[in-house]
Amino acid sequence: MMHAGQSEIKLYVYMAEECDPKKCTANKLVRFGLVKPIYKIRDLPRNCIILNPLAEEELTLRDREIALRHGIIAIDCSWKNAQAFFSKVRIRGFHRRLPRLLAANPINFGVPHILSTAEALAASLYILGFIDQAKRLLSIFKWGSHFFELNKEVLSSFH
Repeated sequence: MMHAGQSEIKLYVYMAEECDPKKCTANKLVRFGLVKPIYKIRDLPRNCIILNPLAEEELTLRDREIALRHGIIAIDCSWKNAQAFFSKVRIRGFHRRLPRLLAANPINFGVPHILSTAEALAASLYILGFIDQAKRLLSIFKWGSHFFELNKEVLSSFH
């Protein structure tokens, strides 16, 4: 749904480096040049949309302009540590959670909310209307297209 001449959303990933590097979707996104990795909290850009599973507000089309102007940040940390991370680390920006989506990645297939970093970023892009960019992001994974099929009903409700 991107219109001609419209730019793509800048994507950032804070790399906590807590998962198996071979299975890490964020590492693969970095290798393919689809996201900018960030290794220090202080280096995260300000005023971005921050994907935070504990946020009160859900991501909606109203967040589109913020994302276009400043980008989206995903935090690539272990799900076991996510709650501790978000309660202890303060990141300035617009914290948003995603709607109830099912994981398509082989590690958490079919589990609600426990998305990989790549799935979370792709879902955000899709919700904000950057469907081509979302599909390109997941096209590097064998299971990528299944994510959109599994979550078709929820994702299409945004458009």
